[in-house]
Amino acid sequence: MLAEREIESCYLGQFIPLHYHHNMLMDSRRMQGFKAAIAHAVFPGAKVLELGGGTGVLSWFAAARAEKVWCVEFNPDLVAEARRLLSRNREGHKVEVVHADAFDYLPPEPVDVVICEMIHVAMLREKQVEMIESFKRRYRARFGGKLPVFVPEAAIMAVQPLGQEYRFEGYHAPIVQFQEPTAIAPGSMEFAAPVVYSVLDFSQPCDSSIQWQGSFTMAQDGTVNALRFITKNILAVLMAQGTTVDWLNHYMVLPLSMPVQVMAGDTLSVRFQYRAGGSIPSLQNALEVEVISAASASASIRSVDLMPA
Repeated sequence: MLAEREIESCYLGQFIPLHYHHNMLMDSRRMQGFKAAIAHAVFPGAKVLELGGGTGVLSWFAAARAEKVWCVEFNPDLVAEARRLLSRNREGHKVEVVHADAFDYLPPEPVDVVICEMIHVAMLREKQVEMIESFKRRYRARFGGKLPVFVPEAAIMAVQPLGQEYRFEGYHAPIVQFQEPTAIAPGSMEFAAPVVYSVLDFSQPCDSSIQWQGSFTMAQDGTVNALRFITKNILAVLMAQGTTVDWLNHYMVLPLSMPVQVMAGDTLSVRFQYRAGGSIPSLQNALEVEVISAASASASIRSVDLMPA
């Protein structure tokens, strides 16, 4: 597994650039959601561990109430940046920035809350699932007893068929696109409502292998040329209020290699499989789409789309 991670790190990039982490500080939806969830999960005197701490901001949220916070970060540039920024903030002294690989690190004592934000749409690219599963195994082996509370607590993933505009000033380019979930995407035509294909509860065992087969009934005529992937992160469950603190990733729109023509009432059958933490092309290569005509009693297949390996 380690060798596989090392190979993928070369392909995906060993570290996310520093400016990307600075941009995350300016993402108000992300910041407000995590601040609220951490305030709910962390009680006065709690011990907290953050795996993959970045600029240290989530650890700092925890330090407002926690007695001690360990912030683990592997990127030496981010270790220096987190220490620099924490030193400028009240309660920052409660956070110990640890330069270590979060896949190997365990805190010196049991903790009450674990924060881990290694999240990409569809749980691709980043190692959220693998990281939490690795931590749970190592933590139980050393400390036994019950597991800490995780932030986020769960993730809900859905998929939706689209007709997506791929012309940019006349230039046709079927590319992967990321869409702001709070904004209207004028170049996207929705052919059906999203369907949930996976729910991950981080307090329970989570399988890194994700596979799904399902279908959609087409609401209108047109051309389906993309699938939109949606990831809703449940940062905290507020039992007393009967609600949750959520954070939506940017939507990810993957082009199909062969667009398919559909009519209202047709069934669009979709199949795919991939490994959490894998590359975006690994999901694209596994996409299979079939159109079953509603007008034909024999349910003839009009088109099949299988991304080339």
